Amino acid sequence: MSGCKRIAKGILQAVRREVRAMPVASLSTSSNMQQRTSRIPKKDVVSISDNAANRIRSLIEKKKEINPSIAGLRLGVKTRGCNGLSFVMDYQEEGKEGKLDEKVSVNGVDVFVDSKAVFYIIGTKMDWVEDELRAEFTFENPNAKGTCGCGESFNV
Repeated sequence: MSGCKRIAKGILQAVRREVRAMPVASLSTSSNMQQRTSRIPKKDVVSISDNAANRIRSLIEKKKEINPSIAGLRLGVKTRGCNGLSFVMDYQEEGKEGKLDEKVSVNGVDVFVDSKAVFYIIGTKMDWVEDELRAEFTFENPNAKGTCGCGESFNV
């Protein structure tokens, strides 16, 4: 047996001994199983500025006068525009959230991010800008590799 093979075999045997010496976690079949929690705090998919949260709150309050089942705002992406993807927003009704949708709560406002959009918009900063010429939500997407001239669409 060559020297390299002998060393590799020794390492493999040492790893096997270590694995066998590890304690085995007991499995519980009770319905009260504890969920595993990470020590690393979970970061929101989208960060929402105070201005955006205030604007979303006012929009939801107005909409709730007509439809009291509104739970928050829904954020997603659609394939459209001159550069591929575009942000879309709609009202989210209670009980109609997707199982894998991400919920971001800021200043008493809930924004539900479509599970299909998370990959494209993770880390995005959402803001509300109002000046003499415009009043709109703006998105700073760190994943965007390019945007169109008007800023309405992006590609990843």
